[in-house]
Formats: sequence, structure tokens, C-alpha cells
Amino acid sequence: MNFEINHNRINNKEINKPSRKKPMFPVNPELRSYLKHHGREVKLPVAYNDLLRFTYSVPLKDKNGQNTLWETVVYDMHEWEFIREGLIKIYAILKTEGDLSFAKHLDVARIDFCFFANSNPFRVRIVNKFNDNYDHYYIKIADASRIYGLELEDLLSPNRISYFTNQNTLVEEHIPGIPGDIFISQLMNDPLTNKIRLAKEFVKFNERCFVRLLGDMRSYNFVVEITPDIEDYQYRIRTIDFDQQSYEGRKNLYLPQFFKENYALVDLTLKHLNKDSIEQYQSEEKTMMAFRVVSSRYRLMELLNVMSKDHLSSPEKLAQLKSELNEYLGTTAFNKCKSMGQVVKTHLKQTLQKNLLLIQKSQGRFNE
Repeated sequence: MNFEINHNRINNKEINKPSRKKPMFPVNPELRSYLKHHGREVKLPVAYNDLLRFTYSVPLKDKNGQNTLWETVVYDMHEWEFIREGLIKIYAILKTEGDLSFAKHLDVARIDFCFFANSNPFRVRIVNKFNDNYDHYYIKIADASRIYGLELEDLLSPNRISYFTNQNTLVEEHIPGIPGDIFISQLMNDPLTNKIRLAKEFVKFNERCFVRLLGDMRSYNFVVEITPDIEDYQYRIRTIDFDQQSYEGRKNLYLPQFFKENYALVDLTLKHLNKDSIEQYQSEEKTMMAFRVVSSRYRLMELLNVMSKDHLSSPEKLAQLKSELNEYLGTTAFNKCKSMGQVVKTHLKQTLQKNLLLIQKSQGRFNE
């Protein structure tokens, strides 16, 4: 993707907006079978619907006294003991494969609920009673789009992610990092920020999202991880929102560079990277994704076969995306696609074909 073209669009003030409210898609029997086979479907002691039985809520404020989009919920005592015990057990399932030998060290410090997010999540804060250290995880409605997004993230990105399902309940680990919008406003222009490395990572993140068709990566839907490295810092941009996995019809909605919330990162990239460098980093990322496709090809193919039979968008959006991808990639390969899952499978083939062939050739030379 040419960042120069995007720069012209910014000057023309073109605004790309995803759908206001994406519908939730149920987990079908084939996807449920896949989740069970790969250890993602486990019996959980507390379900999403259990957490809805709170008696009242109070707005949660940040450290500066400003209201957040979260509200802290409170339960009756006869509900609380059951919920508290179950939430500690879920944390053990996430972190120690259900080993409860450390459970006596843990307690539930707070449960927050977000009324505005697409999945209406609960955020659970677990605290160590000995040292007050805390961690978070999330309980949400099990949406098939989000599950496909989580699974593709685990298989195709450089990031591993822990999550579990149980009927209508989805449990996700917390992904640490600085929210993208806060990073852009407060840290991006800090003298200590290595802007070239940050620009490089944004190019790679942009490529990752597009290849696997993950949409709506506005700055508040990803976080930035900062890692000290010898004499400087490395950066990793990680998505925290998977609801818009292959749902939208517009191609540009799968490219973070086209969201106005990310324009500052685009300008940074254009300032510090030339065209050859951008193409180099795009090729590097696609090569790494191709290696992950090869290493997880059986599980990935199983997932995509299930996804190809699923209903994950409207016929209108499917037709639009097929048409725009055909035009952009100069092909007619998407004409045969009858579902968003088939579009994702075809798009992986189209965008990674060159890299897969190079890997195949290099492995052939190595085997000789």
C-alpha cells in the first residue's frame, strides 16, 4: 500500500468510518467443534449472564478525575461470593491451566462494565493480597467475528493471545500497552521516542491488518508496547479489538493508515521513511506472515474452512469488498467467493503468494 496516495487523501480530508454498530454473530456448531478440538472451549464457573446480575453501578474515573467509558458494578452479597470465587478460578484457568494452589493469594478487587463497547465487556481486576499487584482480564459475549479475529491473531501475528469460550461466554486476557490515542497525544513526539523505529512498526502493523482483513484499527483500538533494546527502544503495535474481523465492505477500512485518528502516525511515517524503506518493511512483514502460514498451515486451513461456511457480514458488504479487492489487486480471484471467510482465504493467497513461493524455494535448496 502506497503511503503517498494516503497522504493525498488526508489533504482532501477524506474520512473513512466503519459501521456504527456491528451485529453479533453466534458461534455455530462447526466453530464450536474447532474450539473444543484446540482447547479453547472449556467449562467456566461463571458465565457472562451471571455478571449481568449487578444491583447498581457507579461511573469510573481516571487518575485525573475524568469519566471513562467504564462503570464499576456492585452485587448483592448472596451473589458476590459465588461470582468472586468463580472469577478467581477463571483467572487460574487463563494463567496456570486451572492450577488453584495459588488461589488463596488472589482476590477480586473490582469489576467494571462498558455500556458503549460493541461486546459490552466486563473487565475484572484480580489483585495479589500479599503485595497488591493487580492484573486484568475480560468477560464478553461470545461473538463469532471476534473469535475468528482472536484466532487469526494468534496464528498469523507475532503475538500469542490467551482466550477461552464456554457457550455464550468469551474470556480474554488483558493485552498490556499504552493506548494508541494516548501514545500519539502524549509520547509520540517525546525526544526519547525513536520515530524511525515507530514508523517502521506502523508500516508493519498496517500490513498485518490488511493481509488478514482486520478492520477498524483506529488509535483507541490498539496499544503500543515499548521495549528497551541495547541503546534505544523497540516498538510493537498490538490490536486489542477484534470485532471487525472481515465484516466491512470498504477495502480502506482494513488499513489503519486511512483512519483520521491515525493521521499523525502516517505523517510520521512519511517524514522519516522513504518509499524504498516502506516497501522493504512491508515485504519483511509479509515474509514473516508467510512463515507463520507455513508453520500453522493445518490448523489455519481448518479454521478458514470453518470460517468459509459461516455468515459474518451482509451480502452488500461482501459484494463491495470482493469488487474493491479485485480492482486493487488486479485480479478476478474474489469473484468466486461466497462468504467473508472465503475472501480472507483468497486474500491470504493473493497477498502472500510471492513470499510463500520464495520460502518454498529456499526450503527446497536447504533440503538438497
